[in-house]
Amino acid sequence: MSYRKTLKLICGFAGGSAVLVFAAAAADSRGYFGEQRGEAASRWPKFTVLRAAQPAWTPAKHTPAPTGHAWDFNWDKRDPSVLSNGKKKESATEDPSSEQDNGKPKATRNILLIRHSQYNLSGNSDKERILTPLGREQAELTGQRLAALGLKYDVLIHSSMARATETAHIISKHLPGPGVDLVSCDLLREGAPIEPVPPVTHWKPDAVQYHEDGARIEAAFRRYIHRADPKQKEDSYEIIVCHANVIRYFVCRALQFPPEGWLRMGLNNGSITWLTIRPSGRVALRTLGDAGFMPPDKLTRT
Repeated sequence: MSYRKTLKLICGFAGGSAVLVFAAAAADSRGYFGEQRGEAASRWPKFTVLRAAQPAWTPAKHTPAPTGHAWDFNWDKRDPSVLSNGKKKESATEDPSSEQDNGKPKATRNILLIRHSQYNLSGNSDKERILTPLGREQAELTGQRLAALGLKYDVLIHSSMARATETAHIISKHLPGPGVDLVSCDLLREGAPIEPVPPVTHWKPDAVQYHEDGARIEAAFRRYIHRADPKQKEDSYEIIVCHANVIRYFVCRALQFPPEGWLRMGLNNGSITWLTIRPSGRVALRTLGDAGFMPPDKLTRT
C-alpha cells in the first residue's frame, strides 16, 4: 500500500490527531528530526513525546462524568409507589398489586407555555401595558400556529396581567373545537422567581421581591406542572400564557436543573415552550421558545 493511501486510510478511521502521529513517525523514520536511521535509541524518546501530546483513545477519557443528583421520580409528590407505601388495605381479600395499578397515572400531560406578545413598555400601570399593534399580530400568528398543530386543547390558562390576558384572548379565537375555557390566574403574574446565577447588572430586584415573587411562582409551578391524575384517561394538551421569567423558571424546575440558571435562557414574544410529563414522572422539553413560525421581521423579545 502506498504512503498516500495509508495516510488517507488512517485519516478516515482516526481523524487528524492520528494522522499527525503517523506523519511524525514517518518523518522520524526518514531522519527528518536530525538523526540517522540507525539511531533508534535517540529517536524513540522524541516520538514518545509526540504520543504523550495525544489524548488516550479510551471511552472513559471522552465521556464527561455525571454531575449533580439522580433524577427524582417523586419530584411532584405524586409517585404512586410512594403514595401507596404504608397505605392501609380496605380488606384482607383485596389484591395490593391491583390497587396500586389502579392508582397509577396512565395519561401524558402536554403543557404549552406561551410568552405574551410585545406590549407597551411606557405604560405607567398594568392596565396601560397593553399589546402593541405588532404584539397583536404576534398573538394572531401564535394562535394560527397552535391551531395548525391539530391538537385538542383542554384549557387555556393565563396570567391576570393585561398583556398576557390580551394575548390569550387573541389566541383563543384560533383554537379548534367548540371553545376552550379561559382561566385567569394571579399566581402566573410576572416576577423575580429566584436570584439568578451568574448575576446581571441591568436588573437587580430587592431581596424582598425575590422572597415574595419566588414563593408565588413556585406555588404556580406546583399547581400546574405535575404528572396526570390517575383518573385522567386520555393525553391532555393545556396552554398557559404567561411571562418569560415564569416560563424559564418552570423549565428549570421541571427538568430538575438548577433553578438559579433561569436567566440564562431567552424567549421571544409569542413563542411556544412545550413540556411533556409522562405518567412515570419523566419530563421532556420538546421545544424551548419556538418562534420559527413568525417572519423574521416580527420577532421581538421585549
